[in-house]
Amino acid sequence: MNQRTRLPSFKAQAIMFTAAALLMLGNNYVYDSIGPVADLLSRQLGFTQTQLGTLNAIYSVPNIFLVLVGGVLTDRLGVRRVVFWTTFICLVGAVLTALGSHFGVMVLGRLLFGVGAETMIVALLVALVQWFDGRYLALFLALNISLGRLGSYLADRSPSFADSLYARGWQPPLVLAAGFAALSLAAAAVYFLVDRREAARGTLAIAPPGERVDWKNMLRFGFGYWCIAGICVTFYSVILPFRSTFAIEYFQHAHGMSLAAASKINSYVFLAAVVATPLFGLLVDRIGHHAQLLVVGSLLLPLSFVCLASSSVSLWVSTALLGVSFSMVPAVLWPAVPRVAAAALLGTAYGLMTMLQNAGLTLANLIAGYLNDRGGASAAHVQGYAAMLWFFGLLSLAGFVFALLLWRHDARAQSAQLGP
Repeated sequence: MNQRTRLPSFKAQAIMFTAAALLMLGNNYVYDSIGPVADLLSRQLGFTQTQLGTLNAIYSVPNIFLVLVGGVLTDRLGVRRVVFWTTFICLVGAVLTALGSHFGVMVLGRLLFGVGAETMIVALLVALVQWFDGRYLALFLALNISLGRLGSYLADRSPSFADSLYARGWQPPLVLAAGFAALSLAAAAVYFLVDRREAARGTLAIAPPGERVDWKNMLRFGFGYWCIAGICVTFYSVILPFRSTFAIEYFQHAHGMSLAAASKINSYVFLAAVVATPLFGLLVDRIGHHAQLLVVGSLLLPLSFVCLASSSVSLWVSTALLGVSFSMVPAVLWPAVPRVAAAALLGTAYGLMTMLQNAGLTLANLIAGYLNDRGGASAAHVQGYAAMLWFFGLLSLAGFVFALLLWRHDARAQSAQLGP
């Protein structure tokens, strides 16, 4: 990245970071708005488990293809433009989801939301690198993630603080989610203005765009990058489909909880991430050791499903394990990418990772919904959820293996640098 002539003022940094945080908060709220209304959609609109899984799976489908293009466009066209227009698309998708009472209309809304959301996240990651690279980058990335998790926490707690909306049916809660999407668009406009001003002043670490789009850039990424990508895919393919789509209904059926109680215990995973993710980000800035921390965080995820499948272990144990894992892994994972990708290819690197992540999210949501339907999962047949728990447990174990491979790779690279 280019050398800055000076740094942005504290006021400019505060405005930019606040706008970025509100962008992520609104985006996460909209994404996680399906879980709390899942039971209402089943009872009032007759949606099956597969259809519920589809509402979050369809979010990821376009990003199997488009998010890599979005990452390349971020490198070519500039971050601020990509952030603003993708956030606008997110708002259109959230509004359409809230207005549609037919499954096809709601799917189209979630599809549009997905088209914008993941590319926006990729662009925002690059924006944070441009603003804070070399100045506690891991901490600022972690803070942004944690404030995004606050949106997830609020979505899970919405049956409590917005109980009057849920009492009126499935639609009013989704209208509230569209309001959060509008908040994100307002934040994107603020970021656009402050970023344009600081870029003109030469205070940002902006890499010059490449002369042309070269898809062969993907082949330049080494083994370490692909290990990080593997952790990303498996980790998010477990924790997001389970916690954001199926967990609340599972707690209602398998543990006899009310919607408010199930949403509350699910929300604590996100609340833990709000508090602990910045602490892990600061730890990474201070000590490094990305691979070792990823090994620890990845191990906690399969252990949480072992506890979840055991009727003798309290739900709070699995919730605590998931909370720590959900705090540690993202705080270490995303700041690790600039270590294994050139500055001019960061958009492509993040875009490719997110593309693979969304392929995993799509398949995991559909497979979990299918397994629940095939097993006849319901309040009357709790055993039907066993296949889903096994699926998520084994997938999370694969993420732990990728973390071990990364640790081994880093150790060999360090030994090679030290020499005999």
